[in-house]
Amino acid sequence: MQHQHQSDEPQQDHSPDHHEHGHHEHGHHEHGHEEHGSQHGQEDGHGHHGGHGHHDHVKQFRRLFWIMLAIAVPVVGFNAMFAHLLGYSLPDAAWVAWVSPVLGTVMYFWGGWPFLTGGASELRSRKPGMMLLISLGITVAFLSSLGSSLGLLSPELDFWWELALLVVIMLLGHWIEMRSLAQTTSALDSLASLLPDTAERVNGDQVEEVSPSDLQVGDVVVVRPGASVPADGEVVDGSASMDESMITGESQTVRRTVGDAVVAGTVATDSGLRVRVSATGEETALAGIQRLVADAQSSSSRAQRIADTAAGWLFWFALSAAVITAVVWTLAGVPEDAVVRTITVLVIACPHALGLAIPLVVSIATERAAKAGVLIKDRLALESMRNVGAVIFDKTGTLTRGEPTVTAIEPSDRADELLRLAAAAESDSEHPLARAIMAAAQERELSLPAARDFSSEPATGVRAVVEDTVVEVGGPYLLEHHGRDELPAAQAWHQEGAIVLHVLVDGEPTGVLRLADEIRPESTAAVAALHEADIKVVMITGDAQAVADNVAGQLGIDQVFAGVRPEDKASHVSALQTDGVKVAMVGDGVNDAPALAQADVGIAIGAGTDVAIGSAGVILASSDPRAVLSVLELSRASYRKMVQNLWWAAGYNLISVPLAAGVLAPVGFVMPMSVGAILMSLSTVIVALNAQLLRRLDLRPEKQTQDS
Repeated sequence: MQHQHQSDEPQQDHSPDHHEHGHHEHGHHEHGHEEHGSQHGQEDGHGHHGGHGHHDHVKQFRRLFWIMLAIAVPVVGFNAMFAHLLGYSLPDAAWVAWVSPVLGTVMYFWGGWPFLTGGASELRSRKPGMMLLISLGITVAFLSSLGSSLGLLSPELDFWWELALLVVIMLLGHWIEMRSLAQTTSALDSLASLLPDTAERVNGDQVEEVSPSDLQVGDVVVVRPGASVPADGEVVDGSASMDESMITGESQTVRRTVGDAVVAGTVATDSGLRVRVSATGEETALAGIQRLVADAQSSSSRAQRIADTAAGWLFWFALSAAVITAVVWTLAGVPEDAVVRTITVLVIACPHALGLAIPLVVSIATERAAKAGVLIKDRLALESMRNVGAVIFDKTGTLTRGEPTVTAIEPSDRADELLRLAAAAESDSEHPLARAIMAAAQERELSLPAARDFSSEPATGVRAVVEDTVVEVGGPYLLEHHGRDELPAAQAWHQEGAIVLHVLVDGEPTGVLRLADEIRPESTAAVAALHEADIKVVMITGDAQAVADNVAGQLGIDQVFAGVRPEDKASHVSALQTDGVKVAMVGDGVNDAPALAQADVGIAIGAGTDVAIGSAGVILASSDPRAVLSVLELSRASYRKMVQNLWWAAGYNLISVPLAAGVLAPVGFVMPMSVGAILMSLSTVIVALNAQLLRRLDLRPEKQTQDS
């Protein structure tokens, strides 16, 4: 009967039969970072490269937006067409007429530059989208307004105010989008700051200060109490409680001693260590996480592509409408009207609302998620989540707490006394099973007697003198050693896959402890709520079938894969996918990384390891499995809002363009530019307000199962 601590990796032998109390393995993790980013596009849909560049874009668009907003005020305010529209009069001075043309030209070339270059690149790649549509709108508005101001075209074609509003609204949309992309990029910066500025390298009898970048594999470095580890390595001297929360998300410190692996960026909290460097620079786990995060962030959003597709269609729609308008009005014998109508159509077709529709929803969704402890690293994962038909949970550390807990004591009428003696005997041990026994004694507020002459035998267990009696705690080998039989309760527990430890006093078996990986109380509610949402729940584990079936039975899980080797988890995910099911994988261990990458949506439990987090598109800050339902709810709600906004945005164009073209001219109605402009502003306001409704979502995990 195998038992694994902390992880589902079957090759790690922590069976009770080998109840070791010396240096035990903590599960050394090979940080083999594959590049996941290759399947993602390296641009965010607008030609902006992902990664650290997002911060520069945010600053650039923020600055440009405020400057253009300041310039837009006089452009709009001193514009004769706008003044006529609102019914106020302008000062009677010669310079007034030139405020809009001069400042409007500045806005076109300076504020419009990102869109003009983006439009040009869309033209070159023959993929007309949002940038080309915006470029078309602002260019037509600029040229017609300039012609009107110079007296070459009709005064009706004075669109300076429209150009100003268009540039400002589009810059705002872009700024919001860049900001939402950069929110998770800040995680990269915080990762980079984990490394110390200097490292202390052992050189013979001396210790010299060097930069972490100068370290070589094989160097030995001194890590002082409170200092962070400068490179990945193995402890060669000393023992310390390591704070690994910045890498793994696990808040509890982990004891690392000689032979254990430590990761760059983790902190020795209580005592010093000497570490032999095994990886530096780009090879460290930290650099691997940075690469994975950067790759995931540069992935383009499918919903953003929906907006681009809509913009592409609108581009051809506007162009066709303009050509038809020009031809029809010219044939009708009114060439002056043909020019006015055609230009009006092209300006009105520019998607003010479309430019804000998706960025606003994505930004608010990301922010709501972050507040609920859900970090959306890959927007594609968030969009895919709404179509998921099966959720695979890794057992250890996800559905269960990932650490052994005392779940029963026999004989139960002497439980406190047995636990008191066992905990006293185990008090000098660092083994996870010993810690579980100590924790159970603390929970029952038992006062422990002093123990002396402590010793541990790897194959049998521990032995100590407590209150002048010899107390031994161990697995089946301990009974064999004394030639004793197991108590009846122990045999039943073995069949359930539990860990069984016997307590012997002066060589006589007096009781037995049952330890198991405790199921999280939230897991039951999470599984029930997923079933209610018609989603199949699957559990995958490296544990034995008996252990897996016991947990699955308690939780009501649909399908169980037990005894799965770490490298085979991904193939189980793909087997489900071949049946046409979209799969979300929830895991926390290094051994889950390939499966998280394989799944349609990879969700890493935040208390999990660095590689798991690197492979996932969504990271849950808490270890609460109900947070998966938060991701599902957010995915469905944000998709609804995106579709609604796209319909509002595109609907405005589909109605106003034919009206501006004069489709109702035969019955005496031609939509004035002013009405088109009011409709345009209204459409933008509706889209913005509709996106704000996402703020009402309460995504806290505990809220997700209250109605079910």
